[in-house]
Formats: sequence, C-alpha cells, structure tokens
Amino acid sequence: MNLQVNGQWCEVRAADLAAALAELGFADAVLATAVNGQFVPAPERATATLAEGDRVEILAPMQGG
Repeated sequence: MNLQVNGQWCEVRAADLAAALAELGFADAVLATAVNGQFVPAPERATATLAEGDRVEILAPMQGG
C-alpha cells in the first residue's frame, strides 16, 4: 500500500504502524508517531491499522538548548 511518510510517498506491505516502522527501518528507534494527524503512542502502534493513502509522521526527539 502507498503511504505518505513525512511528506514522501512510500510503498509498504505492513498493515499496522508498528510493522510499517520496522519495514522502514525505525523498529528500535525512540520516536513519536502520528497517523493522519492523530498522535499514536508507542504501546498502540501494533493495533494502529493503516489504509491506502494514510499520512504517517515520524519524529525523532531532539536534544539541545
């Protein structure tokens, strides 16, 4: 299925957010995620199903001051 990930179209086979993150190389990363503008907490990623055309945002925390 085609997803818009951080503004870029990507094709993934995953059906849920956790599997999509693993497929895209983010499996062990500490990050924040949203699907179609709705925040998805880490414990809920495996149950967050994806559909064709969904917008996925992946944000890594930044350090500094």
